[in-house]
Amino acid sequence: MPPNFLLVKTSSLGDVVHNLPVVSDLRTAFPEARIDWVVERSFAAIPALHPGVNRVIPCRVRHWRRHPLARQTWREIAALRQTLGQQVYDAVIDTQGLLKSALVARLATGRRHGLDWRSSREPLALFYDQTHPVPWGRHAVVRNRELAAQALGLTVPPGLDYGIVPPEFPPDAGDDDSPQNEDRPWLTDETRYGWVPEGPFALMLHATSADSKLWPEHQWKKLIAHLSGEGIRSVLPWGSPAERGRSMAIAEGMRDAVVAPPLGLRTLAGLMGRAAMCIGVDTGLTHFAAALGRPTVGLYVATDPAATGVLAPGNGVNVGGRGAPPSLVDVLVGLKAVR
Repeated sequence: MPPNFLLVKTSSLGDVVHNLPVVSDLRTAFPEARIDWVVERSFAAIPALHPGVNRVIPCRVRHWRRHPLARQTWREIAALRQTLGQQVYDAVIDTQGLLKSALVARLATGRRHGLDWRSSREPLALFYDQTHPVPWGRHAVVRNRELAAQALGLTVPPGLDYGIVPPEFPPDAGDDDSPQNEDRPWLTDETRYGWVPEGPFALMLHATSADSKLWPEHQWKKLIAHLSGEGIRSVLPWGSPAERGRSMAIAEGMRDAVVAPPLGLRTLAGLMGRAAMCIGVDTGLTHFAAALGRPTVGLYVATDPAATGVLAPGNGVNVGGRGAPPSLVDVLVGLKAVR
């Protein structure tokens, strides 16, 4: 019988993207295998784009941690246990390496694999049936692939394949995961995506969870102005009120800047597929754009791109680094390398 595998990588967005090549590797080695994936519900659209994933199993670990005593929390955990119990897995591979993912892995039936105590941020060896050494200092994508390969006695195959492509855009009604906005009724009919530029445009992924990773607003304005001179408009997506405010501030006074309405992950992936290029700070969406095969430039201000940078040979480059924010010239050189 074909083997059954369960991948546990629940969050965050960038970490989920970094785990996609594991699916491609497993599918190459075991073409007939069943591959399931447990992931945070808010990121479920990402593994769902990979044709090698048989089933995406959503969870809400973040919600459970905020409401540990709520009755609904325990109902959902019991439901997840029941779902995972429907299948006996030949290998349960936790590439997250955190207590939350180890606990999820324990809910599944099968031989559980994880990082050894030297390779993970938390001492979790007791949660697994077998642990594996994966040295620190390697890119997150490489660490994920090496752990999965060791768990199954494989060699990491050459090349790198995220295995996903942008979905259709504009999406069909059934595929549109963008939230409705009652304050802007024009977004609910056939003109819902009328704001998308008809000509070439760049996606400006300016938002990140840490202020230290932000690229200055005046630099974004300079970049938008430069691209405008080349006939390229700029689209600024956002995911929170604070990010929307920053989008508005960057776009203010810029002739060719468009602030997007709220977009779901699958719909945003389709928009990325339409973009001529994507420029983003150290955030999950930048990695998502690169994984989708888009020409992508990662801007690094406070982190080391060697460990967390865009890893997409042929369509992704990184500029800047820890304590060395990139200049506009650096970004333009990066764009030239991927265009």
